[in-house]
Amino acid sequence: MSMASSSPRVHVRAPGKINVYLGVGGRHDDGYHALATVFQAVSLYEDVIARHADDFSLVVRGVEDPDTVPLDDRNLAMRAAKLLAAAAGYEGGVALEIRKSVPVAGGMGGGSADAAAALVACDALWGTGFSQARLHELAARLGADVPFALHGGTAVGTGRGDQLNPALARGRFDWVLVTSEEGLSTPVVYGRLDALRDEEGALADDPPLSLDVPVAVLQALRSGDPEALAECLFNDLEAAALDVRPDLEQTILDGIRAGALRGIVSGSGPTIALLCADPEGAQHVQAALREAGVDALHVHGPVPGARIMG
Repeated sequence: MSMASSSPRVHVRAPGKINVYLGVGGRHDDGYHALATVFQAVSLYEDVIARHADDFSLVVRGVEDPDTVPLDDRNLAMRAAKLLAAAAGYEGGVALEIRKSVPVAGGMGGGSADAAAALVACDALWGTGFSQARLHELAARLGADVPFALHGGTAVGTGRGDQLNPALARGRFDWVLVTSEEGLSTPVVYGRLDALRDEEGALADDPPLSLDVPVAVLQALRSGDPEALAECLFNDLEAAALDVRPDLEQTILDGIRAGALRGIVSGSGPTIALLCADPEGAQHVQAALREAGVDALHVHGPVPGARIMG
């Protein structure tokens, strides 16, 4: 192992994500579902600051209700730091500070971004010198979305979503995100998807027969054409999320009326991602929704994954 960093702190920033496409297979015996998805990292970030310490501790800033984010081993960032320490044989600890911007339980992978940022921050702070491939391996052990938060950009995810292949995405895609004060539990949404599929004639969005990302999605990304991509947006979890939170459907309709090309539930929700034609169009949609009293954010993608700041 390399010598620990002499710097008193390391600051790492990692992005939230949108699932441009999400196909979900049946539930396996281990409780996980096979996935075929396209991730896009967007300009809404989590910041993790790591400082030398004898033990492991965590503070979280930027959340209205502190109880929504655990500070113990239930937190992915804490688990990431301890996993890296165990893998490296590092006997010290770390004081982690998380500054949150990605909605908690919003379907945008905020916790996964925290974990990816913690891996990169602790690797730099402790001087472990792990390769990107080794960090990816550890990230995959923490959760399906963590490897993507490590790499960023646009990527096809298969398996549990952790087997990544970069996807070419030309240009810039502009999104308006509508957040929600009330989060949605990912296990609850997956459970509702399974229940819907078990009910005769109630298959959630007719799950795809094969877990392949449609060629049209990849072509739209490659062309950089938001209108072509709007035609391909798909989320197998959307019907389940809307079943739990019917009000989200109205949010999608309001966004389209305001000028968005199309709207989709982001991941397991409840964040709504509205794809717009260009930056000006996104600004117009954001302004219209805010005027109606809706909390809307204008972001763009793709952006890089977890990286050291400063």
